[in-house]
Parts: sequence; structure tokens; C-alpha cells
Amino acid sequence: MSRAPSKLFIQRQERVKAILPILKRTYPAAKCSLDHRTPLELLVATILSAQSTDVGVNIVTKTLFKKYKTAKDYADVPQEELEKDIHSTGFYRSKARSIRAMAKSLIEQHGGKVPQTMDELTALAGVGRKTANVVLGNAFNQNVGIVVDTHVARLSHRLGLTRHTDPVKIEQDLMRIVPQDDWTLFSHLLIFHGRAICQARNPQCERCPIFNWCPAGPVFVRAKEKKNRSATTE
Repeated sequence: MSRAPSKLFIQRQERVKAILPILKRTYPAAKCSLDHRTPLELLVATILSAQSTDVGVNIVTKTLFKKYKTAKDYADVPQEELEKDIHSTGFYRSKARSIRAMAKSLIEQHGGKVPQTMDELTALAGVGRKTANVVLGNAFNQNVGIVVDTHVARLSHRLGLTRHTDPVKIEQDLMRIVPQDDWTLFSHLLIFHGRAICQARNPQCERCPIFNWCPAGPVFVRAKEKKNRSATTE
């Protein structure tokens, strides 16, 4: 006999049901911010995006993708040369090792082609679940999971959709309450909203279209009002 959904689960599900159409209207162009034309380009760009901005990665890949077009290109390049090519993305030594190892795995196991399953992708060197979710959702249109980056984690907490800090557990919570057809898009919507309004240090709650469904919103507003009152009395 299955248990009835908890009150908290129902609240979270209803909150997603309310905010999802609003976010879709607010960010109709929400999509992956990493420039790419092929699954391999997206895979490489996603590896480079760790601890870096999408804007910074796109600057690097504009030249990188002209030089490296196949998995063999990445597998054959000397470590030092690839490090130089991706230097500005940060952590370039480990990223270069990951990309070269990933490319060799593609050649040995998949004929140089990017596989289309979670298990096959995460079996590649340097590829974790988050990277696999990005590739599956955006290169192959497969809603297998939900990408949890810093924006998604932050907004999921503020919106009361999870209490976890571990990305895998946050993803599990979100997958239970977000319709599967929207899993890939949901990440993009939260990322766009996190960049535009719900920023880490100074959320713009006064112009947030989903303020009425955000448990953290009133807390931020009161804190800002208190700060403003203190400033005027000094």
C-alpha cells in the first residue's frame, strides 16, 4: 500500500505548477547558454564551464571549435597545447586532462561519437551526471534529469522546493515535482531568472514575477527595508 503524498510535497508541487507558466512567459528565449553546434561541442563546452562563466567559455570555444572538430583531434593534442588553448577558463590542467581522456573514451568505446544514454555518458572520463544531463537535454532532447548548477540550487532553496544542499539530492527533489517534459527547460528558466532577478547577493524581489510564491521573498524584503531604515537614521 503506497503512502499518501505529504503536505510538503503537495505544497512544492503546487508551487511549481504556479511558477512554471509565469517563468515560461517571462523568459520565452530560455535555452542553453553554451554555444555549440554538435553534441561533442556541447560536451566539451560543459566540461569547460566548471568554475567558469558561460560567457567566458563561449569566448574560448569560438576559436577552440575551429581547431578541434572531432574526438580524435582532442585525443591527439598534447596536454600542454590544449592547456594553452583553454587557459582562461580556469582549472585548465584538469580540464585538459578530462577532455583528452573523454575523447579517448569516445574513440575506444563509441567510435568517436557522443553516446545518448546517462550510463554511457557518465562512464566517460571526466563526465558526471550534471554534464550528462546538459548533453542529453540540449543535444539530444532527452529529459532524463534536471541540471543543478549554482543558480538552480540557490533558487530551489529560496522557493522552498528542497532542503538539500547536495546537487544529486536537489535534483531528486525537483524531479518529483516538475513535469518530466519540462525538466531541461526548468533548469534554463531558473538560470535565466537567477541571472536577471534572483541574484545571489542582491535579489530584486520588488520586480520578481513569482514573488507571491517565494517563501524567501518577504524575508529579503524585510531585511532590505531594515537596512534602508538604519541607513536613514545614521
